[in-house]
Amino acid sequence: MLSEQSAATVRATLPAVGGALGEISDRFYEGLFAAHPELLRDLFNRGNQASGTQRQALAGAIAAFAAHLVERPDERPDTMLSRIAHKHASLGIAPEQYAIVHEHLFAAIAGVLGEAVTPEVAAAWDEVYWLMANALIAIEKRLYAATEAGAGEGSGEGGGGWRAWEVVERAEETADVATFLLRPADGSPAPDFRPGQYVSVRVQLPDGARQIRQYSLIGAPGSSVRRIGVKRIHGGTAPDGEVSNHLHARVHVGSTVELSAPYGDLVLDDGRGDATAPPLLLASAGIGVTPMIAMLEQLVVTGHRAPVTVVHADRSPAEHALRTEHEAYAAKLPDAAAHFWYERPEPGHPADRTGLVDLSGVPIASGTRAYLCGPLPFMRAVRGQLIEKGVAPADIHYEVFGPDLWLAQGA
Repeated sequence: MLSEQSAATVRATLPAVGGALGEISDRFYEGLFAAHPELLRDLFNRGNQASGTQRQALAGAIAAFAAHLVERPDERPDTMLSRIAHKHASLGIAPEQYAIVHEHLFAAIAGVLGEAVTPEVAAAWDEVYWLMANALIAIEKRLYAATEAGAGEGSGEGGGGWRAWEVVERAEETADVATFLLRPADGSPAPDFRPGQYVSVRVQLPDGARQIRQYSLIGAPGSSVRRIGVKRIHGGTAPDGEVSNHLHARVHVGSTVELSAPYGDLVLDDGRGDATAPPLLLASAGIGVTPMIAMLEQLVVTGHRAPVTVVHADRSPAEHALRTEHEAYAAKLPDAAAHFWYERPEPGHPADRTGLVDLSGVPIASGTRAYLCGPLPFMRAVRGQLIEKGVAPADIHYEVFGPDLWLAQGA
């Protein structure tokens, strides 16, 4: 993929560039938003920008891609690229925006590294950038084409398949989690999705900004309505949680919101569901339960008979959103076991299910495929325990709500 000359240059300069990526990211975003304030207002998550997590994710993605190119030149990191492309498609990223990013990113690299950025170094890292960008553009093009084919005419403006959806039902699941049942406002068919996927929700805030957040779809495919769960984020300072608080405070039955087409690659493998299928493990924490409910319902609908292990962690039973559904779907499967951990359990809750998830007493069958969703520390801990129990790393799949800091931290 990377030319021999560029590979040698990237290998030699990766420590210096990698060590400066935090500063490069800061300077990149400052320049980008100064030139294009509309991107911060209407595209980038202002909460993640304020906290710095998006900047960490960008740096991690670039470093991980460059390292992969020089360490495994005959392979492409398709898993990483797919995850990024799905998120980009859910935001409606257009190919021409990659040129804008390139302009400000390379200005930031030159500004931080100065004379170290020789023409040879600049050319090598330019090659890295466009290998990654063009791969993402190609994947996103296919995702957009599939969206248009599935949605038909009137699917919405630009990439992402934006459409207006009406709230037909709202339920308060916990003190901080509400679910919204939605249907297309124009009465057209709802696009299909795969259990585990998410949609972007775009809302206009009081200051005029049109901010976007992703929420997993709850429930099995096949219905004319879609359901999402929104956890209210109690941020220390604005704009943390500005979309979740807006949805909780201002969106009720009869309200209209904009939804993208479904995206996301944390989906159950299509295949046999008989007793000879690989065992599954669905592990979640907090609001990460939402894609797992969709997967469980789909397994029930399709008559899945292979073993399923359900794992969930929460602060307390009262804060375990969709707990009744979680338990009910697991109980409907012929070979499933559910294990819930709570930091503040109810009286009588098993002592070995108190506190953080500990899989030492949970049987994990050989050949298990695991799906994880929740806070990064939870997923890191569960992944490590699964690997210790013999689960192949390639069989452990995850979804991150927000910037992929797992990637940024080199996992």
